[in-house]
Amino acid sequence: QVQLVESGGGLVQPGGSLRLSCAASGSIIGINAMGWYRQAPGKQRELVARITSGGSTNYADSVKGRFTLSRDNVKNTVYLQMNSLKPEDTAVYYCNVQYRLRYYYWGEGTQVTVSS
Repeated sequence: QVQLVESGGGLVQPGGSLRLSCAASGSIIGINAMGWYRQAPGKQRELVARITSGGSTNYADSVKGRFTLSRDNVKNTVYLQMNSLKPEDTAVYYCNVQYRLRYYYWGEGTQVTVSS
């Protein structure tokens, strides 16, 4: 099993920045990918960004050029640097890990609110 601890959410003004962190513990070996999803009220959860164990990344079109996902293998932590935030980015952000290609673990979620 994998446990995830998220941090970094909060309230920011449009155009501001936040950095989300997700630290994984437990059965670290076997994790294929880590990333962030988000869910706004009334909408389905969607992929924001993901990074594989090989270092390749995927981003939602809506965040490309604004968000950057990075990984610290020593700390077993991924970081989502979010710049030029928009009100549309407001959502609960969930850390996610893919384990052994078929299991998924989720963090409890951290609120990101972008408002003037």
